[in-house]
Amino acid sequence: MKERILGVIRREGPLPFERFMELALYHPAGGYYSAGPLRSHPAGDFITSPEVSPAFGETLAAYALGEYRRLGEPAGFTVTEAGAASGALLEPLLAALPFPVRAEAVEASAAARAALAARLPGLKVHSPDEVPARLTGVMFANEVADNLPVALAVREGEGWSERRVGEEDGELALVAAPVRAEVGEWLESYAGEVPEGGTAAAQLAARDWLSEWAGRLAAGSLAVIDYGPAGGSADGAGTLRTHRRHRPGPRPLDSPGEADITVDVNFAALADAARAQGLECEILTQRAFLTRCGLPGRLAVWREEELELARAGDHMGRLRARSRITGAAALLDPAGLGGFQVLIARRPAPPAPDGR
Repeated sequence: MKERILGVIRREGPLPFERFMELALYHPAGGYYSAGPLRSHPAGDFITSPEVSPAFGETLAAYALGEYRRLGEPAGFTVTEAGAASGALLEPLLAALPFPVRAEAVEASAAARAALAARLPGLKVHSPDEVPARLTGVMFANEVADNLPVALAVREGEGWSERRVGEEDGELALVAAPVRAEVGEWLESYAGEVPEGGTAAAQLAARDWLSEWAGRLAAGSLAVIDYGPAGGSADGAGTLRTHRRHRPGPRPLDSPGEADITVDVNFAALADAARAQGLECEILTQRAFLTRCGLPGRLAVWREEELELARAGDHMGRLRARSRITGAAALLDPAGLGGFQVLIARRPAPPAPDGR
C-alpha cells in the first residue's frame, strides 16, 4: 500500500491528508478496511461495544421500538446500520424487536460484507456507494465517524498551515502547504483552542457523511456512537493515531493499509450538519443513552438471576450469568465505553392527520 501511495504522489504531487487516509483505509486492492480480514473481532485489531456484549444490540432495540412508536408504527420501518462489520450489533437487535422491520447494512469491507451475509441471510447488505435513497426508521453508526478521512493542519499565528503527504528520500512524509479555505473555516469553527504549533484534524468528510445520511432521512432518527471529547467539542489536541492488535499502532505514515487510522470525533460539528438538514439533535454519553433505553434495569434482573443460580448450586449457569453481567456492565463504564458520546439526530414526527 505504501508503494501504491508513493506512486500516486509521484504522479500528482503531495496529497491532502484526507486523500492519503482514504487510500490507506479504503483502497480496494490494499486498504485496511476494504482489502483486509474482518477487523472488529477478538482475533482482529479491536473490538467494539457489540462484540463486548450482545446486550448492546438488545438495548438499542428498545430505542428502535421507541422511534417506531413515535412515528405512529409506520409500514416499511427500516433499521439500517452503517459500518455494520460482523453483524454483532444487528443480530441481537433484530432478534429483540417485537415488530417486523426491514433490515439493511452498509459496509466498506468486503470481508465484513461476507460475514454479514453469512450471519444474517435475510439482510440487505450494501457497499457505501449503494446507500439506500430514502429512509423511514433508524440508522445506527457505531465507531464509524472516527475512521472517515480528515485534513491535517498546524496552528501558525492567527491562522493555519495545512499538512499534505509527500515523499522524502523514498518515504512518506508530511509537507507544509497553504491551508484550503474550507479546512480553515472548519478549524476556526470547531478546533477549539489550539496552541502555536499544535495539530488539529478538520473532519470535513464526517460532516459530509452525516449531512448525506440526514438528507436521506424521511422520518425517524440517526444514532451516531463514537469516542470524542465530553460536550461534543474538540479540546484542541491532535488526536490522530493508529490502532493495531488491540493496542496503539505505528505512526500513520509508517504502515498504510496495515493499521487503523482514527481520530476523536467532533460531535458538535456533526450536530450542526444534522441541524442544517432540519433534524433536532442532542448529545449524551453512551452510559446515559443505554440507561435511558433500560440497560441498568436489565442488569438488576440478571444479578438476581445469578443469585438464584448460586443458591441452586448451578455453577456453570452462574458463570454464564456472570459473563453476561460483566459484558453488559462494561458498556456503562464511564471510564471506558460508557464514556463514549452519542449523537441522536431526529426528524421531527409529522403532525397527526387531525392536525393535533
